Amino acid sequence: MTATPDSSADLADYLDTAPLAFVAVRAEDHTVVYANAAARRLFPRPIVGSPLGSLVEAADQPVLAALIAAAPPADDDVPAVPATVRLLTASGPIGADLTANRGLDATVRIAAVVSTVDRIRDRALTDALSARSATAAALTRSRDALVESERARASEHLQGAQIRSLATVLQRTLLPPVLASPPGMETAAYYHHASPDEVGGDFYDVFPLDGQAWGFFLGDVSGKGAGAAAVTSLTRYTLRAAAVFDRDPISVLQNLNAVLLPEFRGDDPRFCTVVYGTVVPSADGVVVDLAGGGHPPPVHVRGDGSARYVDDLLGGQLVGGLPTPHFTSHRLVLSPGDVLLLYSDGVTEARVGGGRYDDDGDLLTYVADSAPTTAADLVDHVTALVDGFGDGLQDDAALLALGVPRAASSDH
Repeated sequence: MTATPDSSADLADYLDTAPLAFVAVRAEDHTVVYANAAARRLFPRPIVGSPLGSLVEAADQPVLAALIAAAPPADDDVPAVPATVRLLTASGPIGADLTANRGLDATVRIAAVVSTVDRIRDRALTDALSARSATAAALTRSRDALVESERARASEHLQGAQIRSLATVLQRTLLPPVLASPPGMETAAYYHHASPDEVGGDFYDVFPLDGQAWGFFLGDVSGKGAGAAAVTSLTRYTLRAAAVFDRDPISVLQNLNAVLLPEFRGDDPRFCTVVYGTVVPSADGVVVDLAGGGHPPPVHVRGDGSARYVDDLLGGQLVGGLPTPHFTSHRLVLSPGDVLLLYSDGVTEARVGGGRYDDDGDLLTYVADSAPTTAADLVDHVTALVDGFGDGLQDDAALLALGVPRAASSDH
């Protein structure tokens, strides 16, 4: 989608108003030197100046120390290794997934994604949505920062590599630290970050709903920068929360639309496109129920070597822009050897030879050439295509593939 300028002031404002908890610790002694508003709300006492280890259960302190020791530089291509710990929050011990990156200022920056199993299941969806006013205030501050940062660009303190470092840290918090796989299935994903100085708006996730059913999604928020990052965080966690309380994919998108619609008006409208789905094992394979909101249709690659677009998802309208949008749905079965590929429009709208890459269905032809395939091989195949676009790839590009291995038995 279209890009908007980003800046250090913009990113710094988002960091303090982000829905995720961020802390920075001194590398040598692990003392907390910074905590954003979300982190400060988690704990019953002020945490700046406290040892980070005092904020987690004793049994998890070695895990935390290992996470900090292994933290890669924020501008490194090596992904941060995640760790799961129990945080000693104001409401009791709560599970959280942590990622860490080493900054340029002798600090280690840590992002925490609080477990949706621990928190979302303990409250109704309406209670979660009642916090929308606070989220709206944070988003308004982010939008205001976009304007103010342009005026203050000449006097910003964070420059060059520091901006890229912060943008990289924020970007990694908007994607799952580890991509999960439903039992009996294989998943693979790829994210191309178009600009090291901006936080992009593409997102994806795969997560369990119960003992058998799993949810997944891939989408794209309009714009870039702090505004897009705030919307991306809100979108990801709203999707996961809505999926817990209503399995129908259309209802999940309707709930997301209800959350986004009141928030993004005026001079900085925000909306997203998304494909959301569930997978449930059956005697015939894996049953996939999909809903589409203005997003390019997935590709179903069959084990017999054929491939097709899931055209029934065409016609769905974007999420967050209309009071009563029309969303589309489709059910399919993935048999052993089948793969479902989701992608963002950064792939299909790459500029090639004076036009868009996918004006004539080029992606389907390219994917079909690799069939039959696996989820990992298909993502590698399309990644090679994306890398070959060079300067023609002007937007972020995300890929998510879910496949059923040929060796999988019918009851998985």
